[in-house]
Amino acid sequence: MGDPVVHFEIIGSDPARLREYYGALFGWQFQVGDAVTEDVMLLIDARRPARTGADGALIPLAEQDRTRWDRASIEEGIDLITRTLPRARLGPYQLQAAIAAVHAEAAHAGDTDWPQIVALYQLLERMDTNPVVTLNHAVAVAMVNGPHAGLALLAPLDADERMSGHHRLHAVRAHLLEMAGDEEGARSSYRTAARLTTSLPEQRYLHGRAARLAPPGP
Repeated sequence: MGDPVVHFEIIGSDPARLREYYGALFGWQFQVGDAVTEDVMLLIDARRPARTGADGALIPLAEQDRTRWDRASIEEGIDLITRTLPRARLGPYQLQAAIAAVHAEAAHAGDTDWPQIVALYQLLERMDTNPVVTLNHAVAVAMVNGPHAGLALLAPLDADERMSGHHRLHAVRAHLLEMAGDEEGARSSYRTAARLTTSLPEQRYLHGRAARLAPPGP
């Protein structure tokens, strides 16, 4: 998936677990043996070695040491998508595979082709109204047009019952508020996200981000 900037990726290497996790997140039915589905899983799992630090702390995509990514798996995944996409009917899986490939091709976070990712998410939103797609799209837009543009895309999700109480919405909002220089708003949103998630690693990460923005003591 796109998992840009603040998205928390599942920890582990079991393809079945990856399918279960992302299938629940996006509401999709991944098919074992389907070339495009397997390509998405391959590109996602290639980043696994860099997702956590030595202490087990989560590391967001933008801060990962990309030399730890499995380049052989990435090359295999990109080759697979290059061969299968021209023959496959364009759909959500194909677009997610393309987004994952764009992220995987960037040797450094600053090399990411965000305009291409925005264009792919625009196509994906036309096919899939899942709020997680909108969430990812908002992050990509923020990287191209600035945090306020991304925050504007997040606003309708507050009224979407599928996402309004989800920690991911508040985590992404916190990141974009931090990008915009609103440290107080970002700190509050990080804390809200930490309260809503049941994942201890995510809680530690989010509390850490909030603490980093805390005003200095007297």
